[in-house]
Amino acid sequence: MKNRKIIILITLILSMGVLTQGTCQEVPDNLVLNLQEAVDHAISFNKPLKNARFEVDRARARNWEAISQGLPQIEGGMDYSSFFNYELEFSFGMGDGSDFTMDQLQDAFNQTQDAFPFYTAQDLAVHGANTYYNGVLQGMLPPSTILLSDQASAKLMVNQLIFSGQYIIGIQTAKLAMLISEQNLDFNELNIKESVISAYYLVLITEESLEIIRQNLENLEETLEQTQIMFRTGMAEQTDVDQIRITVNQLSNATTSLQRSLELNYNLLRFQLGLETNVGIELTDELESLFTDMQAESALDKPFVVDDNVTYKIMKTQEEINKKMLGLEQWNYAPTITGFYNYNAKILTTDFDMNPNHMVGLSMGVPIFSSGMRKARVDQAKIDYNMAQVSRDIMEDQLMLQEKQYKFNLQSSLDNYFTQQENVEVAQRVFDSFRRKFEQGMATSLDLTIANDNYLNAENNYLTAIMDVMNAKLQLDKLMNNL
Repeated sequence: MKNRKIIILITLILSMGVLTQGTCQEVPDNLVLNLQEAVDHAISFNKPLKNARFEVDRARARNWEAISQGLPQIEGGMDYSSFFNYELEFSFGMGDGSDFTMDQLQDAFNQTQDAFPFYTAQDLAVHGANTYYNGVLQGMLPPSTILLSDQASAKLMVNQLIFSGQYIIGIQTAKLAMLISEQNLDFNELNIKESVISAYYLVLITEESLEIIRQNLENLEETLEQTQIMFRTGMAEQTDVDQIRITVNQLSNATTSLQRSLELNYNLLRFQLGLETNVGIELTDELESLFTDMQAESALDKPFVVDDNVTYKIMKTQEEINKKMLGLEQWNYAPTITGFYNYNAKILTTDFDMNPNHMVGLSMGVPIFSSGMRKARVDQAKIDYNMAQVSRDIMEDQLMLQEKQYKFNLQSSLDNYFTQQENVEVAQRVFDSFRRKFEQGMATSLDLTIANDNYLNAENNYLTAIMDVMNAKLQLDKLMNNL
């Protein structure tokens, strides 16, 4: 028995472990991601996207709410009431205050016998008619009482909408609202993809800039050591040493600043990925390989299909919703028909009970006159629909202009890239030349620092040109929904 308890305990522990693994995701201390993996991770764990998915779920619930309004509605209930055994008294006589004479009462009784000639005096006596006759002759009848005992009943009520034009249009509108929430989710996912890709590019650019400055700093530190040796041997002046030292210090400060910027860019990427700030990220893609693989020039020849744009899809759905709202207002002129069925199960009842057990019926509401209110609503809905059509046309024109502008930006950034690529090569050759001349005493430290600044500026402009090309291509891909 003891062993059996141990086995059950171990089984429960293992089951809890499986459930915990299925419901809780452990985030590793370090993530190794390429660009596509980063995008996929953000789509799965980005926190604003979770709210967008909740909006889709809520729209689906609203759609079912609209549908269920036309389906059978069933309600149940139970009632109990007590009259504390109250006796209800019925007096059929006229009492002492009767205005009828005895001759009038006798004549009324005789007319009753004439109407029912098949009743004999004996029949009347059997049915108590003699008592009634005597009471009439006396101007009064004996009182009757009914005991009102406790009452209890169980009710079942069923309502069913049979016809309503507003209901049909309402369902169609709810489906469009669900569609527009799904399109908004696609739009949010597209924005997240753009943000993740842009943040990924920014990290790679910053790392590349940091690497260039570090390499340049190492070279200048080596030059500084050589200049100090030359100063001690009398081959250089103190100003040469100081000039190069200033440049070294500036590059050291720039390195520290770029390291902080790099960490800030990593935190931005972590936020887009839905990660905590203490999670390490390692990016596996190289900047040059990403730049080559994107084939930015090919995007210039790709045609733009405006119907593929997510924003345009949302605008068209909104236009369709306005059209349905117009139909909804027009259906206000039509009647509405509903059916109902009630069942009343009597658990406790009195002798005086006039409520039936079953009841079924139809109800129809017909709008007749509203002093122009319905027409005013239809007119407003028509205006909203016309405005939605114009807004859709404006959006289409804007998107076509954006496509031309983005392609222009991409072409300009590509031209600038090729120029900056050549400038880097020239600046590198100039810097190497002045460095050799400085070591040989044929150039001053000022010439060397100027050449170094030109080289660093060329490298910075080159990386900026790469970033411009990648961002221009990214904007164009987002416009065409190609992310």
